[in-house]
Amino acid sequence: MWGGRFAGGPAAVMREINASIEVDKRLWREDIRASRAHAAMLASQGILAAEDAKAIDDGLQQVAAEIEAGKLQEDPALEDIHMHVEHRLGELIGDAAGRLHTARSRNDQVATDFKLFVRNAVDEAVTGIDALESVLLQRAEEHSGTVMPGFTHLQSGQPVTLGHHLLAYREMLVRDRSRFADARVRMNESPLGSAALAGTGFDLDRGNTAAALGFDRPTANSLDAVSDRDFAVDYLHAAALCSVHLSRLAEEIILWASQPFGFVKLPDAWSTGSSIMPNKRNPDAAELVRGHSARIIGDLVALLVLLKGLPLAYAKDLQDDKPPIFDAHDLLGLSLAAMAGMMADLIFVPERMRAVAAAGHATATDLADWLVSQAGVPFREAHHISGRAVAAAEAAGKSLDQLTLGELKSVDARIDESVLPYLSVEASVASRRSAGGTAPERVRGAIEEARRQIAAREEK
Repeated sequence: MWGGRFAGGPAAVMREINASIEVDKRLWREDIRASRAHAAMLASQGILAAEDAKAIDDGLQQVAAEIEAGKLQEDPALEDIHMHVEHRLGELIGDAAGRLHTARSRNDQVATDFKLFVRNAVDEAVTGIDALESVLLQRAEEHSGTVMPGFTHLQSGQPVTLGHHLLAYREMLVRDRSRFADARVRMNESPLGSAALAGTGFDLDRGNTAAALGFDRPTANSLDAVSDRDFAVDYLHAAALCSVHLSRLAEEIILWASQPFGFVKLPDAWSTGSSIMPNKRNPDAAELVRGHSARIIGDLVALLVLLKGLPLAYAKDLQDDKPPIFDAHDLLGLSLAAMAGMMADLIFVPERMRAVAAAGHATATDLADWLVSQAGVPFREAHHISGRAVAAAEAAGKSLDQLTLGELKSVDARIDESVLPYLSVEASVASRRSAGGTAPERVRGAIEEARRQIAAREEK
């Protein structure tokens, strides 16, 4: 491949460190697709004879069929998937195969193939997010009125609805989806035709190959096109943040499934047992989603560090840009699918959620709000009075809504019987009707709006 520049072959260790076929063989579909587009463009420009272009295209399709059938013969001496494809093409069609690389370098070839893969990874992530979003909306609708404790600092704060809680994760996923979509727009420029770093003297039609590969346009600068990987960083950033959101939801499931919480029951399909303790039902799928996020974050950091010291243009360091992408792609796909499956099958325990919501004096804020709105008490004073009422309830071994009117009036004489309906957890969540609030009617409205957004998205 290196022609006449080198008299001797590489050392064995050099051959091993230089080879990337074990990693980049995953790009074979992208490589053949881009090569077919390149050959067709060369023929349309009169750079490649029509008969050679046909032989190349037929040969590339045969190579694709062989690889699909598992017949790729890996040879470290051929270094990467790009040379494996070209070598096999030469075995099939002879000298015409050598004309495929006209007006093309491995630099723009690799950048194009890699960008095609990453673009597809973005599309797969969006599909996975959409599936999980659909499940969350369904479960939120089922539980639009189910009361559960809302926590801050993992302490009972105010009662909320389970539907509202699940919709919070839907909002995170919507933003994740938008990050992937924005990244796709930015990356949708074709590097093909940039050659090694300076462009080429051949009369190429880069718009032709860009269109054939589904890109919006060719890249504007050949140096940038072959040497930067910010499109991959964009993907990894969106993947890392999405995985963090999935990890948070996974942590909720892990907590909720534990006996002290008891908010959910794990179905057999999404749990495992213990090798020694027959009573155990472990939330391993959720724990693995939580763990995968660490690796995906690491993949982002790895690529950023890889890029930070590289001068223009291409450097061999970029051979190591693919493992982080492949790792994140595989882990994110698994995590999204696992989370969608778990959320669809989780068995919620509303009675336990309601009991815990009532046990933490979670309607103390509602008492303070009543004092402000009905008794004209300044909020800071009302906050203090409500705190004394909580202390009285704890001393009596009661929840706040179990205090008698006499007990409440002993805390502050301005409290009257009209406060009593405000102190149940159901009344509390029903009162939170502000935009974005937890009231069941707001939750149902948010679900309807979400479905309108999805319908509008699908029409585009």
